Amino acid sequence: MFSSSIVCCYLHPITKYGYPPKAENTVNYLQEMHDMGFRSVELEGIRENHLMGVYKNRDIILKKIDELNLNIPYFCIVLPGLSSPIEKERMRNLELFETGCEIAQFFGTKGVLDNAPLPPYQFPADIPVVRHYGQEALSQAFLPKNLKWDHYWKDLVLTYREACDIAAKYEQTFQMHPCLGVLSSNTDGFLNFHSAVQRDNLRFNLDTANQFMQHDNLILSVYRTIEFVDYIHISDNRGTKVEHLVPGDGNIPWDTFFEVLDRCNFKGHLGIDVGGDESGVKDIDAAFIQTAKWLEKKWKK
Repeated sequence: MFSSSIVCCYLHPITKYGYPPKAENTVNYLQEMHDMGFRSVELEGIRENHLMGVYKNRDIILKKIDELNLNIPYFCIVLPGLSSPIEKERMRNLELFETGCEIAQFFGTKGVLDNAPLPPYQFPADIPVVRHYGQEALSQAFLPKNLKWDHYWKDLVLTYREACDIAAKYEQTFQMHPCLGVLSSNTDGFLNFHSAVQRDNLRFNLDTANQFMQHDNLILSVYRTIEFVDYIHISDNRGTKVEHLVPGDGNIPWDTFFEVLDRCNFKGHLGIDVGGDESGVKDIDAAFIQTAKWLEKKWKK
């Protein structure tokens, strides 16, 4: 079995079974991740229907977690509606967020995680709901004509401040995941947002592939955010488009990255976040096992 500090991210079942994978099959995903050799795994509740499906099956899922002796350090609550410009939608998503925090505490997690706030983009009707918007989709996005940014930003900050307080009530950190197009897509974005929200449990889920693709210097990012970093998503990238590759298949300077992590005394979890339709990984099981073995040699002394 791999070290408990190495996490099998939920991108594994997403890559195998689609987005989102069926919530009622979560026990099967847990078994597959365990059988690959993982002791720590990530779970998700993706928007309202999937999240409530996980909630409905939480007792069965916990029984499987206990049966396999698995650790669930982080539960992802994917709720883009938290950053809606419409108050009613934000309030509904805060209710769902609390349900997600309840699930997380039930599973014994350290924190919850979501993509950083998505601006109130409007897209052509034929753009589907996806994990992350790519450059082509974002190029077609526009903002509402009646948007007043100062008002929107104030409401956004108050909403995320309340979300952090809800997470704290359930003894969770709230991890912000950077990706293309969101308001904390990189180091500067997160530090600005953290300064505005002013909550100690707002944390940065450093993501090597997403940040490298945006030319966000990973070494500087570690130095600048390490006090806010408990969890890092690991995958490689060539630096030209959104993709999550097996380490070594891209251009990230891993030796320097791990040297700086060691220098900064990082003691958190490393999540393997390889795959997705955008990455062309043919054998996802083999990719996760290969990356876990590589991490055992590269990081675990």
